[in-house]
Order: sequence, then C-alpha cells, then structure tokens
Amino acid sequence: MARGENSLSGRVPASRRSFVKGLGAAGIVLPALAILPRWSFAEDAAAMYADAAIDWKQFAGQTITLAGAIHPWSNAITPLLPDFTKLTGISVVTDFQLETSFLGALPIKLARGSRTPDVFMFLTYGQGISAGWLEPLNAYYSDRSLTDLAWYDESDLLKTARAFPLWPDGERYAFPITSEAVTLFINSDALAAKNLPVPQTFDELLATAKAVKTSEMSGIAMRAQASGNSSTAAMSFVFSYGGAMVKDNKAAFASPEAIAAVEMYGQLLSQAGPVGVGSYEWYQVLDDFLQGRTAMAIDSSNFATDISDPAKSRVTKQAEFAAFPYVASRTPVPFMSHWQACINSKSRNKRAAFLFLLWATSKPTSLQTAATGLATTRLSAWSSEGFKKAFGPQAAAAALTNLQNADVERAKAILFHPQSRPIQDAFMIGVNEVVSGAKSAESAMTAAAEKANAAIRG
Repeated sequence: MARGENSLSGRVPASRRSFVKGLGAAGIVLPALAILPRWSFAEDAAAMYADAAIDWKQFAGQTITLAGAIHPWSNAITPLLPDFTKLTGISVVTDFQLETSFLGALPIKLARGSRTPDVFMFLTYGQGISAGWLEPLNAYYSDRSLTDLAWYDESDLLKTARAFPLWPDGERYAFPITSEAVTLFINSDALAAKNLPVPQTFDELLATAKAVKTSEMSGIAMRAQASGNSSTAAMSFVFSYGGAMVKDNKAAFASPEAIAAVEMYGQLLSQAGPVGVGSYEWYQVLDDFLQGRTAMAIDSSNFATDISDPAKSRVTKQAEFAAFPYVASRTPVPFMSHWQACINSKSRNKRAAFLFLLWATSKPTSLQTAATGLATTRLSAWSSEGFKKAFGPQAAAAALTNLQNADVERAKAILFHPQSRPIQDAFMIGVNEVVSGAKSAESAMTAAAEKANAAIRG
C-alpha cells in the first residue's frame, strides 16, 4: 500500500483524497448534520462536542506534539487545531514534513525512545507493535472519564475502519484517520471514440485497453516499478483472482491464483501500457491520466480530487470513476488502506493525546475535514453534501463501493506483517519482470515468493 508502506498513493505534497454510482446504491443514509450549510459547521460542531459526556477541560494546560506527513489529513486538521485548544485547553505543536522525510525519520526517533511526538501518523503497524513503540488503546476506550462511546458512535465508521486497527488479540493501537481503495479511472472520450462501455471484468479491461491504445495515448497506466511502494494495484489483481499476499506467515503469491493475476497485469501493461511503464510509480500514473496521455488508470481512490480539479487536470469533464474489475464468477477485491494515527508509548501526555485523537476522528470534526475533500473514516462524512461537492459524487460513490468490496484481513495480513516491506519489494520485482517480458508470471512469482520467505525466516 505503499504510501510509504501503508498507503495506496505514497504521495507527497500533491493532494491525496479518494473515489461508482450513487451513494444511495451503497445504502448510505444522509444524516441530518451532513446537509447543513457550510457556514453553520463551527456552531453545530461546538454543540455536538458539548453533547459528549466527557470533561474536555480535564487536561487543560498540557501540550502535545503532533507529527506526520504533509498530506490532505494534516492540511485538513491543522486549521481546526485552534478549535481543539479552545475546547480542551490543550495546546498542539505540529511537526509535518514531506512524506519520505517523515517516514524515514520517525522509526529512528521512536527506536531511540523519544517521548515526542506524542501523536503521529503511522503506517508500519506490525513493526511499531513488535517494537513496543505504540501505546495500546483498549483501556482508554473503556475509561468513561475519557470516552463516551455512545457519542463517538463507532457504528458510523466504515466497516474497514472498524476492523483495520484490531490486532489478532483484539487490542487496538491506532485510530484510522483516512480511507482509500484502489479504483478504475476512465477517460470517457477515449472509450466513446471506439463506442466502448466501461469494462467490468479483467478480460474486458484487456480488450478495451488494447482497443483504445494509440500512438499518443496508452490504453491503461498502472504502477510497475520494482519497489514495494508500487504494489497496490498489482495486489488488487491478486486478491480479486482469489489469491493472497501472505498466508500462514508465508508469502503466498506463487499460488495459481496469484500467478494468473500477475499474468493478466503483465499483459495489460506490456500490450496496452505506456512506454517506460516499468519505472512507473503513483505520480506517473496520475500525471498520465491528468494530461490525457492514458485512456484508463488504476490506482488510489484519493486521486479523485486532483482529477476533478480543472487547475490540475485536462480531463475533468470526461473523467469517470468506476468499480474495480473482477474475474468472471468472482467478486472484485480491491486493495484498501487507512492512514492511522498512534500514541507514542513513551509519551508523558498519553491521556491528552487520546482525547485529541477522539476529537480528531469524531463526527463533528470529520464533517468539517470532509468538506475540504478529505476521505475520512465516517459514513456520515462520506454522505455529506460538503464531501460530495469537494470530492465529486461519482468519485465518492466509487470509492465507497471499492472500500465495501475490500477484504480487510487480506490487506492487514501484508500491511501489518513485520516484514511487510521486503515481502512487497520481492513481489514487485517479480511483477516488474513480468511486465518487461523478462520472465513468465510463474517463474517470476515462484522466485519472488522464495525471496520473500527467506526474508520472513530472517
């Protein structure tokens, strides 16, 4: 997932938000607050915080440090921090860096036992838990002086967000703060020129990509760089073909299902992909689609806000957002992820940090951040008029469909594995070899799984 390691897009300063056909089709009901006009947000949010059976002032005077990547979540939450301080009396010092810098520096800092940051965005869940860097949170959730569970309303969270932070023993170490799933982006003009519908199966995807490919436009763009950071789309193929990345603590991508998935991935990119696709990361995929250089793309739902922004995109009017393709007789299983925020196990302000995360992921705060286009973890925010306007109604419905089709446990099996990155690196080296034609899918995936299992064994 590779936004670093957990994210779909791995994106740095460009915006990162999310992604088929009407929220009503997804069974979402618009809550009353979701349709309130924008000007009333602050006033109504204040009333909602007052409804909580929580003493918001109990840690007044404390200061916490919040660290993370420069990212849509940090951009959305920062303007609201003065409201949090006014509500709680807790001051928040921020330390947001470019994503690559942040992800490189944070493990070093935590490994040294630093007491700060108190709260941080986090991806490598398995590493953080096994190293003891992350504070267990179940006791905080059950503390009635800290948490009003009825007010917080976990039933309003997306099903993936409810399941994502749970470790096998039921302990939680994080709050999910954003949502994304792999989706299909369509340049409708390119398909209309050939009188073709939006493809639904992988066979249709291949036929369509080949049919619309021209000397100026590729049929499809996806990541294929030989790096784990590029694995999200390819993993979605593996899952949708019935395979897994990790099973019984072993790399599982030498299975017949995974081999068939990677073979299809290789056919799509070798027969209809852009020149030089073997070096493609998320930003080349996005840029090709924004500039009209590819008819279709598959990547993070959070590309939607860039695609829908006329200042960045040449294809805003013809862009469509669709469900991830499927194998005939199977349900699609796109890869999904949530950025998470954790509390430093060495922090001196853990209870104040927990109160911050409760506030940051609550209904009223999520409605405000969603109005900026942030793909939060709450159904009420996803169904709000503010979010649909900022993100795009079709893009929001597509993202929600793909999140609902995702398999959280298969995603967690790879993302939370202590050797997640070397496993994904080995996998994508194999995928790259298939895309380039250097090896068959069977040969490449067999060798990749052997290499990954060697890393697991240590």
